[in-house]
Amino acid sequence: MFVSGQIPLTPSGELVQGDIARETRQALENIRAILVGAGYRLEDVVKTTIYLTDLSSFGEVNEAYAAFFGDHRPARVTVGVAALPRGARVEIEAIAVRSSEGNAEKP
Repeated sequence: MFVSGQIPLTPSGELVQGDIARETRQALENIRAILVGAGYRLEDVVKTTIYLTDLSSFGEVNEAYAAFFGDHRPARVTVGVAALPRGARVEIEAIAVRSSEGNAEKP
C-alpha cells in the first residue's frame, strides 16, 4: 500500500504548528489512521520518506519518529525541501506490505 504524503493536519483539517516533534507525530498518526482503515498495521510499513523544510530539525523529527515506531524500523529517506503545502514543515509518505501470512483480517 502506498500512503501519499501526510502533513500535520488534524482530522478537522487544522494544521498543527509550533513544535516540529508534535507536527511529526500528527503526520505519523495520519499515516496510522490510513493504514488501519485499509487493514494494515504500523509493522507493515517497509519504507518512509520524510520531507523537511529545515534539515536542522532532523534530530527532533528522528526522536518523534523513533518513539512512534518503537522497535520497528522501516527503511527511511529524509529530503530537504524549500516548501510544503499549507506552510507545513514536515511531510511523510509510507509504503506498507502485508506478509504472505496476512497481518490483518482479509475481506
